Amino acid sequence: MGIFTGLFGLPLAPVRGVIALGQVIERQVEQKLHDPATTRRRLEELQEARERGDISAEQERHAQREILQARIAPRATPQESQESPPEDG
Repeated sequence: MGIFTGLFGLPLAPVRGVIALGQVIERQVEQKLHDPATTRRRLEELQEARERGDISAEQERHAQREILQARIAPRATPQESQESPPEDG
């Protein structure tokens, strides 16, 4: 890195730091969401709620499907998640 590049890039250093921090947080969230232990814990919490009578069997099945679908769904890139779904016409 040349002296001029360093001098002109210096004002952007805080922005680069915030972007890097955001990327680290995003990776940690992705790891947490797709961690098998987290999935199991959420399913166990659902089962406990059903046993307590907090939710119905149908609600439990629906929630289980959502949890498992999120677990097996391919990870979307940031660009894909911003795109709107195609319209039926």
